[in-house]
Amino acid sequence: MAAPRRDTRGIVDAAELFARVDFRRREPAAPLRPYLEHYWLIDWDLTRPYASHVVPHPSVNIVFQQYEDREPFAEIAGIGLELFTQKLEGKGRVCGIQFRPGGFRPFFPDRPVSEWTGKRLPLPEADARAVLAPDDEDARVAALDTFLLDLAPRPDPRADLAMALVDRIRTDRTIRRVTDFARSEGMSVRVMQRLFAAYVGVGPKWVVLRYRIHEALEHAETERAVDWAGLAADLGYADQAHLVRDFTATVGVPPTAYVRHSPP
Repeated sequence: MAAPRRDTRGIVDAAELFARVDFRRREPAAPLRPYLEHYWLIDWDLTRPYASHVVPHPSVNIVFQQYEDREPFAEIAGIGLELFTQKLEGKGRVCGIQFRPGGFRPFFPDRPVSEWTGKRLPLPEADARAVLAPDDEDARVAALDTFLLDLAPRPDPRADLAMALVDRIRTDRTIRRVTDFARSEGMSVRVMQRLFAAYVGVGPKWVVLRYRIHEALEHAETERAVDWAGLAADLGYADQAHLVRDFTATVGVPPTAYVRHSPP
């Protein structure tokens, strides 16, 4: 597996977030890398409240959290279907585990991943203090490794297949129709949909659309003069209006307004 991603896809106004919090990504232990995107660590000490916004990836996360005046806790965050907003204030710390789409099921094999979708559920058996208490970042990463390795993920060829299919959607812009994609993989649409429900948590069409929005958001973050009509065509939209509608529904403002209010 490659090193943790350096892009900011999914983070709304990434420059503003990075100016207010200390955000890092770290690589897990070697046996865990087939299943994980990365660990993500955030620390903050704010004089004024700040709200962060994220367009969720098609990934399950396990999140260890410490906020002022609250006991540390851990929870499983299923794939978020809508824009996720988190208010940060005072001093706090979060240590997160982002699984590859399809990579969560080997750790929790008894339930289809779709049962976690749209939910944030407590994980009381996890020792949140062991992860959050160390001031040394390497110690926190080691604690995350220990937590996951103790779960003893089970090899599962269907999880491997699900991860490979989502990777192809993420990297291959020519994938636009689930019917054509399923045929190219030698399976029916129904079989692919069942696999995604069991191992990813959302359908393949949802994954295609979400990665389109992530790419559009990154263009809006990094460019001042986005060719929205050209980008819509590149991303497989029938026209610019369809891209604008999806972007607005997901992010909350039209892309041109988002660019206008984003920092340089």
